[in-house]
Amino acid sequence: MLAAQKAILFEYDGTLADSVGLWHEVDPKLNTALGGQEVQEAKIQEQRDSVLRKFSTARNPYEEYCGYLGEKYGSSMKPEEIVRLRYQIANEYLTGIIDYKPGAEIFLKKLKDAGFILVIATTTKKTNMDIYRSANKNIMAKAPLEEYFSKIYTREDAKEIKPNPEIYYRVMDELNVTAGECLIFEDSLIGIEAANRAGIQVAIMYDKYSDHERDEINRRADYCFDNYGDVLKVIEEEI
Repeated sequence: MLAAQKAILFEYDGTLADSVGLWHEVDPKLNTALGGQEVQEAKIQEQRDSVLRKFSTARNPYEEYCGYLGEKYGSSMKPEEIVRLRYQIANEYLTGIIDYKPGAEIFLKKLKDAGFILVIATTTKKTNMDIYRSANKNIMAKAPLEEYFSKIYTREDAKEIKPNPEIYYRVMDELNVTAGECLIFEDSLIGIEAANRAGIQVAIMYDKYSDHERDEINRRADYCFDNYGDVLKVIEEEI
């Protein structure tokens, strides 16, 4: 699995961090604040994925998503105002609740000690990643991002977000590595699509919020894992 790899790339939300559920807490509150009604958890995920996919080439896909919500619920707020409101609601979760998925920090330490280049290439916005880097007490106590990752790319670092593979091409170019020297950990179908298009092997880390696309995810991934303990068992003879 790691025989030819030099660089290990990670999506952040849903892959390294148990954080996708954050937005299932935040978006119902946002919907209510905009004058709408609460939406079922599964519907929130499907709606968000659909809108982000539609606007993946936009300057700010999440602003488009917030504009969509504002229009849907008849809010007079501008999209950028809805974005600010969304992150005001999310701040408590970002700083004090979000944590690594169980065993993720152990896996990162083993990879770092074995000499792999570790990279985050995420669709998460830079301001959120800055919070995880410098203000999230859980992440900082277990495996501070600045210490473990050589580079951290956010959604602002690519003109088009996943499923477009642009960010992965940039990573390979800047690290001077080939697709065959990389392995990507993802949790969602759009992440797998980006990895497939870049020609890089991809390991899926289970996240329940992607269950609505589980069959297709498992079909297209090179490796599938339920947790980081399972990954460690597979690679224990390689590192």
